[in-house]
Amino acid sequence: MSHAAQQLFRERYGDDSLPAPGAWSPIIEHLLAHSSDRAFLPDPVTDDQLTAIVAAAQSASSSSNLQAWSVIAVRDPATRAALAEFAGNQIHVRDAPLQLVWLADLARLEHIAQQASRPSAALDYLEMFVVGVIDAALAAQNAVAAAESLGLGTVYIGGMRNRPEDVAALLDLPPRVVAVFGMCVGTPDPARPSAVKPRPPQSVVLHHERYTPLAVQDVGIEAYNRAMAHFYEAQRMNVHGTWAVHSAKRIAGPETLSGRDRLVEALHARGFALK
Repeated sequence: MSHAAQQLFRERYGDDSLPAPGAWSPIIEHLLAHSSDRAFLPDPVTDDQLTAIVAAAQSASSSSNLQAWSVIAVRDPATRAALAEFAGNQIHVRDAPLQLVWLADLARLEHIAQQASRPSAALDYLEMFVVGVIDAALAAQNAVAAAESLGLGTVYIGGMRNRPEDVAALLDLPPRVVAVFGMCVGTPDPARPSAVKPRPPQSVVLHHERYTPLAVQDVGIEAYNRAMAHFYEAQRMNVHGTWAVHSAKRIAGPETLSGRDRLVEALHARGFALK
């Protein structure tokens, strides 16, 4: 393993003393180099790049091969500006040359069942909505890896769930289709580079045979608090409190969910019964 690869592994956990694993590959190295970009050059994402990215997305696994997802490529500046407003006025949604809006899409399955004169009552159940969300997420993560391999940068936009009815109206989504997240895509601005953000130690997320008691995870959580404190300082981010405090604030109550506390109501309005 190269020194650069070892450093990537240590950056991912914010621990310069961490020994890198003996198992390694160029794909693992590529994945560990991921960071979220929020500053982009105006250079367009080409049709060839988009085609390659979507091909990679379609190479992801799909539950029962139902393909219960779709994606909308948005390049129009006015549409991107509207999406930015709906997503909490995130400037990078407006400025990135391409916004990919990833959809849980059950409308296509309903349509093909109707075409075959077959029932589709299972679409009313929560399981099928979950299938659509998982399919979209798997496809999108493949798209991120593909985009980064082409020298592009990305960042996920969960704010597409802030005002789902408005997003649906803007993008002409039929019933049983909803945006689960967006994704900015573009050439990263070298004047405002992103950085690899540390992740919790594997002792926090990797459990062997049985779930590790939460109290045992506290050592790893404290280590992560220290790693994130160093990251916040290095990036000159004005974050008050530890990662744990920041996370606790994020889940304090419905008022912290940026309008997504009414997501079930919005999904019902979009045709998802969620039985």
